[in-house]
Amino acid sequence: MYRALWLALQPLRDHIGGMSARPHIARLASRALIAVGGSDWRSFLQGLVTQDVETLAPGEARFGALLTPQGRLLFDLFIIGRPGDGDGGCWLDCVAEKRAALLQRLAIYRLRAKVTLEADETPVLAAWGGEAPPAGDSWASDPRLPALGWRGYGAAAEVTASEADYDAHRLALGVPGPADWEGDATYPIEANFDLLNGIDFRKGCFVGQETTSRMKRRGQVKSRMLPITFEGPAPAAGAEVLAGTLRAGEVLTGGAGRAMALVRLDRIAGAALVVDERAAEV
Repeated sequence: MYRALWLALQPLRDHIGGMSARPHIARLASRALIAVGGSDWRSFLQGLVTQDVETLAPGEARFGALLTPQGRLLFDLFIIGRPGDGDGGCWLDCVAEKRAALLQRLAIYRLRAKVTLEADETPVLAAWGGEAPPAGDSWASDPRLPALGWRGYGAAAEVTASEADYDAHRLALGVPGPADWEGDATYPIEANFDLLNGIDFRKGCFVGQETTSRMKRRGQVKSRMLPITFEGPAPAAGAEVLAGTLRAGEVLTGGAGRAMALVRLDRIAGAALVVDERAAEV
């Protein structure tokens, strides 16, 4: 009986095996690149962003952010060492709609630094599931979480999935995205940048460093973005998450059965949560 069952399931095993061997690849139209170069590019970025760039290697990607002086999120960034011989600068992978604003902000900080800043139209891709894409300079491991997969820059790869598919994959892993921190009201630790390798607390000064380090050092993290699950379609953005009669947080973005929410950590422990009159769990 067991042999017959094993043979009957062989087509399904082959299908799953084929799926695992080939990663899903999506073009991320919501992301765009800025090429940063010049002899001072490392020291220029080192004093600005939350991530260490002094040791960034060609082909390596690191996650970080540019904050306000008060320590709130302005721009999330992937910093990628551009491939090639010598110190060829880096790419900043940012939200496409905010690229012009980021360029303007960086130009303000440039002063006399020998730095070049240019929009770059190299496409941004994401790959996840299955085996790693072919080795080479075009792909870098996602520095936030291994299960997120890889990010590609100009990769000559067949697109097999949509950006919506990628967002669903990210949400399933409980990782927030830029739509969850629109505006400049969010602290990076609330968006889990400290848990997703987005802040190097040993690198020294960066814009907003004092507030960020103080929150981490003193444990003053009252709220975090966490995934919640529920039955049915996603509640509207801003819907309250309730712990009894207490407001425990609010929904940010999501889809059917799962959403990101900014929740009060002191109000969710052991509590029966409700959102949009439906039971919910963190």
